[in-house]
Amino acid sequence: MRHLFSLCLMFLVACTPRGEMTLVSPQESVGTPETVFVATTRAVDPKTGNFGTKRSEVTTYARYTVAIPPDRETGTITWPRRGSKPDPQHDFLTTSETLYSGEAAFRRDVTATMGRDRRTPREATIFVHGFNTTFSEGLYRIAQLSKDLELPGASIHYSWPSAAIPFGYAYDRDSAIFARSGLESLIREVSGSGADQVFLVAHSMGCALVVEALHQLAIRGDRKTLSRIGGVILISPDIDVDVFHVQAREIGKLPQPFLIFGSQRDKALRLSARLTGQKSRLGSMANIGAVADLDVTFLDVAAFNVGDGHFNVGDSASLINILGRINEVGAAFEADRASQLGLLPGAVLTVQNATEIILSPVIAVGQRLEQ
Repeated sequence: MRHLFSLCLMFLVACTPRGEMTLVSPQESVGTPETVFVATTRAVDPKTGNFGTKRSEVTTYARYTVAIPPDRETGTITWPRRGSKPDPQHDFLTTSETLYSGEAAFRRDVTATMGRDRRTPREATIFVHGFNTTFSEGLYRIAQLSKDLELPGASIHYSWPSAAIPFGYAYDRDSAIFARSGLESLIREVSGSGADQVFLVAHSMGCALVVEALHQLAIRGDRKTLSRIGGVILISPDIDVDVFHVQAREIGKLPQPFLIFGSQRDKALRLSARLTGQKSRLGSMANIGAVADLDVTFLDVAAFNVGDGHFNVGDSASLINILGRINEVGAAFEADRASQLGLLPGAVLTVQNATEIILSPVIAVGQRLEQ
């Protein structure tokens, strides 16, 4: 009965219209412009002329400007209604699209966006989307997070060829493996653009792709690129716990901070675990004992559960606030354990090298982070 209910739910989701990118002139927009660089291993759909679901062995580089509407809540994306004229006050709109002829032009613009002032660190953040995601959905999600987190430097979206259908789990898992070398190359390109620190943020199945890319950099002995990675954030990671453990050990010293946001209430990961014949995935661990020897921090966000609980970090204003001040969170880990509760509302547990934080959704969380 439970499996039947899950299949019915997936069918209903499959029938739900997906968001589509709407391109308008800058004069038609009133929102805040967010620049998002893109590297993608999606092939262009000949029917639409947009990046689709098929795989490409050639990485394409691009730049988009997305206008964030003024009338919206933090953590939300509002799509133009089908058949209706876009409302720039409420809708996310794309005001420019640039396709690069090669890596050199891409690196040049990333460098310019980060700034050439060597008196301040130059930073870049690479986002990797998860399972069942269209190109447009991933692009707008990264624009939303860049705006809500007020990220400095360059925001870069790695768009791998998801089938973008609920029944495409097997295709997406294979696509993630197919796309790992593309992500590895992107990390090198961004590092080569002069970034002092490269941050990696991934969701769901995209987390497996990030760990695969880090693993490849390690086995190739590319410690120079690995040393540029200033932190890794895995959100609801759909990764086999044993596979993650082995790969992390082979990577060696993990970039710090290495944060894992997860929840046992994550319905999507529960379904993924059943599909793979397991009790749980990395993002739905019951405890941190399985990764206790690794230098990682697991943040339990179950109390913030929204919907299926599979993207609480991006949807919750409080968690976005925490994530936006993650450097202060990392500094607190190095401070006296007793002081941590003054920064993050919840319980702090430590097992060997791993740390688990069980967050509480109190209204004052933003105020505490400001203190």
